[in-house]
Amino acid sequence: MKWNLRMVAAQRDLWRPTEVLAAFQQVGFNPSLSKVAALWGGKPVTVRLDDLDKMCAALDCTVAELLQAEPLVGAEPTRETGDLAVGAETQPPGPVRPVPRSRRGTGPRSLPPS
Repeated sequence: MKWNLRMVAAQRDLWRPTEVLAAFQQVGFNPSLSKVAALWGGKPVTVRLDDLDKMCAALDCTVAELLQAEPLVGAEPTRETGDLAVGAETQPPGPVRPVPRSRRGTGPRSLPPS
């Protein structure tokens, strides 16, 4: 999950991490300024669930508004993004595994370590 604190704080007219810190302290959540700055920048930060509730109370938002889901790692590639290999017409089913290339006349190479 990615933090969406900057956008939620802007809707409440809070434009600096120090202003957000003051709003958090009003509801009893006392994080460090560096933690608030990391949240402000969207960096991954660990927050306890009860502290997350306090953050939402301070910003008058829901958890869904405060957190933004990241795209799935194994999502199907689309034709517009160009995620397919050059010359490939379709994505092969299952995980992509390295295929050993054959040396000229000496047989197949071994697979790289996984």
